[in-house]
Amino acid sequence: MAGTGTGAGTGAGRLEGATCLVTGAAQGFGLGIAERFAAEGATVALLDLQADKAAEVAETIGHGAFALSCDVADPASVAAAVDEAASRMGSARILVNNAGWSHRNMPALDVTEAEFDKVFAVNVKSIWNFSQAIVPRWRAAGGGVMLNIGSTAGIRPRPGLSWYNATKGAVNLLSRSLAVEFASDNIRVNCIAPVAGETPLLATFMGEDTPEKRAAFKATVPLGRLSTPRDVANAALYLCSDEADFITGVVLEVDGGRTI
Repeated sequence: MAGTGTGAGTGAGRLEGATCLVTGAAQGFGLGIAERFAAEGATVALLDLQADKAAEVAETIGHGAFALSCDVADPASVAAAVDEAASRMGSARILVNNAGWSHRNMPALDVTEAEFDKVFAVNVKSIWNFSQAIVPRWRAAGGGVMLNIGSTAGIRPRPGLSWYNATKGAVNLLSRSLAVEFASDNIRVNCIAPVAGETPLLATFMGEDTPEKRAAFKATVPLGRLSTPRDVANAALYLCSDEADFITGVVLEVDGGRTI
């Protein structure tokens, strides 16, 4: 796909010359993805509510990386960030919708309306917001790549996270639906569904992060560990590179066998 890299076998990075937006890039999976993309030759805009933290990260990443403040749940903030990124590096040809949030692990009826609204706004409406802002640009340019970070929670849900699980089920299915709808515009849409990982949200998922709870959860993963930013970044690199130029509508489980 034009604009996403130079392909394998050239001696250059796998995303050489690509322009990328990564949301929630100040930490966790987003940080791992931004670092890997920059190492492979991409110019990366790190979008995050924690703009100062994202800016510190961008400095360490180098390769022209820069940070922008963005509330992914706010259409105006998203549109402004997409415009600002375009003014600094040209229109992004790769978008990684990684930013996410969860209510704490608790009974479904104990989650407040405000928490319900927020989890859907951050995890699902954000994809609508970015589609509105960037898909018209991709149509005009002849194509683009969207990668959404879903979750195994949307495939094999656990009690205590019902509303979060529902948002990730929506992300997983939405990615497949958009892939079909946008295919005629040469826009690829894929999804990664990680198992719970070594990120700041882990304690939220578990209710509390204790050695006992970690051990109990790891015992449900055939490969015996949590996911890491490196695991997700490696999968993201493949799906966003030219090596995957015939791959669209995939929900790739990065889960150590959890969903089998």
